Amino acid sequence: MIVREVKDKKIWESFLLGCCQKTFLDSWQWGEFNRVMGSKIWRLGIFESKNLLGVALIIKVKAKRGTFLFIPHGPNITNSKFQILKTLLEELKKIAEKEKCIFIRIAPIWEENEEDEKMFEDLGFRNAPIHMHPELTWELDITPPEQELLLQMRKTTRYLIRQGLKNRDIEILQSKEVKDVENFNQLYQETAGRHSFTPFFWGYLKNEFLTFGNENNIALFLGKYKNEVISSAMIIFWQGIAFYHQGASSSKYPKIPVSYLIQWEAILEAKKRGCHTYNFWGIAPFSTVTENGNPKLQISRGHPWTGLTLFKIGFGGYPKEYCKTQDLPLSKKYWLTFLFEKLRKRKRNL
Repeated sequence: MIVREVKDKKIWESFLLGCCQKTFLDSWQWGEFNRVMGSKIWRLGIFESKNLLGVALIIKVKAKRGTFLFIPHGPNITNSKFQILKTLLEELKKIAEKEKCIFIRIAPIWEENEEDEKMFEDLGFRNAPIHMHPELTWELDITPPEQELLLQMRKTTRYLIRQGLKNRDIEILQSKEVKDVENFNQLYQETAGRHSFTPFFWGYLKNEFLTFGNENNIALFLGKYKNEVISSAMIIFWQGIAFYHQGASSSKYPKIPVSYLIQWEAILEAKKRGCHTYNFWGIAPFSTVTENGNPKLQISRGHPWTGLTLFKIGFGGYPKEYCKTQDLPLSKKYWLTFLFEKLRKRKRNL
């Protein structure tokens, strides 16, 4: 096996088209977005003869807590995980030494199992103190007809969508204009302050919108009530999957179901684009309990995403849990980063 850079977008995207487990963080465009944001990236392919066996988008992350190499929701591997990952690591260690990185972090979207846990341990990895992208998401199969999708929802969610459709003061607009990202950003910053999370900055949101907008792979949904934008969502469409990546809302009209109607319109748009899955992105940890003989999800109370999680699961669907983010320490300085991130996670109650 050998590792070499993949410079052809068609080869990259074609390989991913054949992968079952993937998110837009694996896409060619996500690499371009990170390049626009000033990060150094590598698109590596693992080959056996002329056969492409796996790909990995590598991002150099420069932060106060330390510089490291990061593979978001990857690597994407078809089979022979151990040998492919071992081969890839040999190349990553060379890049890390050249770029003066103190560790390598990977966030695979593989289902958790003992075999993979042992593989990571044998290769020198350890569980990361934090995750940078969701390890637990909520997905919905949107191939059924509209009425069937509505019937699968929680009764309250279905009721609020129907009430929203009847309300003449509510209007849902879909925008591809970057100027409307400013409206989103205002709501987004307000939402961050209300829910005490660290928001992305204006340049990040704008560049994400522009990068995916170049190929019509993103849409901004604006929800108006009496001509005032009170809710918004940024949806990415890629390889048959729609991703609810960014969302924001005002607390001015808490009883007006604009946010519910936005999600429904986004699902309908995803169906029009031929998507088979709607990914609601990250949710809070949960446990499964039995109630009246039926399994029921019990969301962790006190988690900052509890309210948002209840909102998402009301649309129906199922959870998808990935294995833990993994770190490969390359320097003693890593342990300072480990301690810093551990404390930050505790402070954020995650």
